[in-house]
Amino acid sequence: MALVTTAEVCDANPQLILSGELRALQPIFQIYGRRQVFSGPIVTLKVFEDNVLVREFLEEKGNGRVLVVDGGASLRCAILGGNPVVQAQNNGWAGIIVNGCIRDVDEINGCDIGVRALGSHPMKANKKGMGEKHVPITIAGTRIGDGEWLYADTDGILISRTELSV
Repeated sequence: MALVTTAEVCDANPQLILSGELRALQPIFQIYGRRQVFSGPIVTLKVFEDNVLVREFLEEKGNGRVLVVDGGASLRCAILGGNPVVQAQNNGWAGIIVNGCIRDVDEINGCDIGVRALGSHPMKANKKGMGEKHVPITIAGTRIGDGEWLYADTDGILISRTELSV
């Protein structure tokens, strides 16, 4: 879906918005990384102040997917740092959405990957390995399922039940 903005997608699909098949996340995320426009199938993860599972996912081949992490909107530590983002870029992930904080912003901003997060924080997360993979999550006022599609640009982030074509 190249060169089509999220605003244009919304304008062209009022029926999908009405049915709930196309949803927009509330505009609470900061933009990081060099790739401001990205899309792909979603992989969901739910953690709280723990980044072990985040790192494990990003060590896998991304194949153009987007990791969406419900970090419980914690602002007490960062659950994503520069090294895992470099690894995600090298492994072919399209983007990462973090309902929580990141750290190593300068390193992340040098990566050719899309990253959205609530903000940055200098403290590291715990390393207990607690969390849930591939579960429905709710962030930014929107329920998101594993396998749905995400479309992001500087206007916002859309979630679609299916891949959109133009």
